[in-house]
Amino acid sequence: MSLNVIILFVFMSIGVLFITYFASKKTKTAGSFYTAGGGLTARQNGLALAGDFMSASTFLGLIGAFALTGYDAFFLMYGALVSFLVILFLVAEPLRNLGKYTLGDMITARFKYKQVRGVTALNTMIISIFYMLGQLVAAGALFKLLLGIPYNTSVIIVGIFMLAFVLFGGMTATSWVQIIKAILLIAGSIILFVLVMWRLDFNFIGIFTEMKTTTPFGAEFLNPGVKYTSGLEAASLTLGLILGTAGLPHVLVRFLTVPNAQVARKSVVWVMWILGIFHVMVIFLGFGAAKLVGSANIIEASPGGNMAGPLLAQLVGGDFLFAFISAVSFATILAVVSGIVVTGATAFSHDFYNEILKDGKATEKQQMFMVRLSSMVITVISITLSLFLQQFNVTFLAVLALTLAASSNLPVILFTIFWEKFNKTGAIAGMLVGLISTIGLLALSPNVWNPVPGAALFTGDPIFPLASPGIVSIPLGFLAAYIGTLIGARRQPVVEDNFSEILVKANTGNDVKGIANH
Repeated sequence: MSLNVIILFVFMSIGVLFITYFASKKTKTAGSFYTAGGGLTARQNGLALAGDFMSASTFLGLIGAFALTGYDAFFLMYGALVSFLVILFLVAEPLRNLGKYTLGDMITARFKYKQVRGVTALNTMIISIFYMLGQLVAAGALFKLLLGIPYNTSVIIVGIFMLAFVLFGGMTATSWVQIIKAILLIAGSIILFVLVMWRLDFNFIGIFTEMKTTTPFGAEFLNPGVKYTSGLEAASLTLGLILGTAGLPHVLVRFLTVPNAQVARKSVVWVMWILGIFHVMVIFLGFGAAKLVGSANIIEASPGGNMAGPLLAQLVGGDFLFAFISAVSFATILAVVSGIVVTGATAFSHDFYNEILKDGKATEKQQMFMVRLSSMVITVISITLSLFLQQFNVTFLAVLALTLAASSNLPVILFTIFWEKFNKTGAIAGMLVGLISTIGLLALSPNVWNPVPGAALFTGDPIFPLASPGIVSIPLGFLAAYIGTLIGARRQPVVEDNFSEILVKANTGNDVKGIANH
């Protein structure tokens, strides 16, 4: 590829390594590794949250989805924006007030049982691995297009580079890379947006009319049904998106990197404005890619459409813009994957190792060793799985992780905060049933089974008809938490009576004694 691409990639890599080196000077304790010391401002955390969410699935995958499927890409987009309302009104403040380093801290603030903490940590690690898959698939496609490196080799290279970044920098480095990457990605998107619309005479209305003759789908391109022919499928997908973000571990842990609940709420407002502006541009970038690049060229570069954005940048801005967008996409993948790895590794080190195995008595040195060891294990597992998923659109892979989070984590989070009778048995049942049912239905779905050879992992008729299982698995998670609570109440007559304390602390940040003495 051109020298511009190589230079910008090297420059971006050096910048990331510099941030990691700077952050490593401040990452001396487990707390600074886990949550950056809880010192981010609302604007900083809002940008970092936007950086977390503007991942490969949002930028690369969503542009490709609009270019190839038209209206149906809206199902992947608007749910993400609405999901932050769920976080703003129901989750952000209680999570910050009850949590310390992990989601497990929040849940066990009410249920002080090792079993609950262990299942929560297991959920966190599995969801993190699922979300990582989409990022690594995008990385493989990006390197293959830019440098001609085979997909499998590309995934391994990115995984190793990312691991080195995580081992030394932790959440501090991840946060600052996310902030800088978000600014660069927004700036690059604005430049690309202006150039694309200039090519299209800034005809914001006319581009929709042109889409009727641009793609093989004709006028149907602007109607639902190009990809999601079933209304039930679209509803299931949307449900997972709207509810999933509020249970996504690497997003939730962001609210533990700020000093208080007020800053956490302001962070959500910041990220909603940033994502709203960004998503509006993505619509036109996707349609612009369909018009200017062509669906055949997009599919040839990546079967899932993941390279539509870089190809569009090359067409309207030449090699330099192509190199810039590609380099920022690489930084996007690196930062998001690093944040996910830190979250999963923190769950293992803090929840499993320190709190369960060591009864909270592990030294800082022991915790830092375990968090780095678990980072390596999570990375290896994710790389191995992503080698088999090249044909998938990265946005859809991310949606699966969101559905998993909505089915297993969200019921327990909401019941912990708002239901007085909720108990340990209900928490464990809700998480396990949500987790197992989602993965089980996914294994039986058209994503894994397809009668057309090569269209999925295995050839054959799917047993479960929906590609996104949220409409079944999410209610199952809530129902299991409810039934588990009823069963637990019969087996254990003693009521866990700290709900009043949790309610006060979740809404004020102070315990009951602190309120009484206020």
